[in-house]
Amino acid sequence: MPARFRPQLPENIKELSRLLTSGRGERTLSYLGRPDYLSAYIRYFLPWNLYRLCRLLPGIELSLVPGDTITDLGCGPLTFASALWISMPRLRNVPLEIRCIDLCGPIMEAGKKFFAALTGGSCPWKLRIIRESIERSASGEKPAALVCAVNIFNEVCGRLPHSDTEGQRLKAVNAARLLHSLASASGSILAVEPGIPNSGQFISLLRNALLEHKRLPLSPCPHALVCPMPGGFASNKRIKNRWCHFAFETEDAPKALHSLSSAAGLPKERAVLSFLLAGPTTADRNKPEKAAQNPVRIVSDAFSLPQNNSGRYGCSALGLVLLTGDKASIDKTASGALVNPEFNISGQRDIKSGAMTAKLKN
Repeated sequence: MPARFRPQLPENIKELSRLLTSGRGERTLSYLGRPDYLSAYIRYFLPWNLYRLCRLLPGIELSLVPGDTITDLGCGPLTFASALWISMPRLRNVPLEIRCIDLCGPIMEAGKKFFAALTGGSCPWKLRIIRESIERSASGEKPAALVCAVNIFNEVCGRLPHSDTEGQRLKAVNAARLLHSLASASGSILAVEPGIPNSGQFISLLRNALLEHKRLPLSPCPHALVCPMPGGFASNKRIKNRWCHFAFETEDAPKALHSLSSAAGLPKERAVLSFLLAGPTTADRNKPEKAAQNPVRIVSDAFSLPQNNSGRYGCSALGLVLLTGDKASIDKTASGALVNPEFNISGQRDIKSGAMTAKLKN
């Protein structure tokens, strides 16, 4: 970046952040065509999005083999392809075709340059750059082994309050229909969104809609039954439901990125995301995975409980679970971990949340 542009970068990042959140109504379709916003996106939003994805991807099962195709909807600066290259080195020698679809030409061109620098220009992957809307991009294309949509549905649903459950549901139904149509019967679908309440609610609704297409959730859900954390509001419209999201500390992110984030007034001490990986179509969509063991996915930070114990909330086929144990054991069991605790055989529930109680095995 030329030195004369560097002093404006933090302000440009701050303004772009506003346009992506509270000011999204002021945004034009070509907003990332502006050099100042494009520069801000590449230097702040791209690395933080890479950071989140590179934490997520190694922990989920992406079954990709030579010759497979990935369809990346709303690819931006090829964020998903770059994250896949960085975080999954076992795939670097696997011939893949990645269809990178977005309406913004400048952001995709910037992504091509970044990806070429990242891979040193030597990569067996074939990247197809498709400048098109996500709804019109798939006509005549062969269904993909993996369809991914990263940070696009929060823009689609961003103007809908999470009190508008029906509006959110219809958006999720349309999204599921599109994603299902783009994926092969044996393929998978990955949706990743910011870990905010609206996105958590949308991911839960998307999960329901994909189940209607007989696509079971593979992760983070340890079951295919009713989602115990649907987000939105309870039936009385006054109490907010919990939403599924995962948070992690960012102390290992580059110092230069932290410095730039602080200068823009947008420090990132924690990164948060909501996501769903849905699998191939199946005839038995109501059968929970590993139901006999009742595995629990940890979905909260640790908190103190009486008698020097600690707890974390989790998701299981039995519904919401309060996992308890000594502080050291609970602290070691990070958000996102999958565990097999010992359930309270009396069926005792947590008074505050109504969750089943279970004890973490040492």
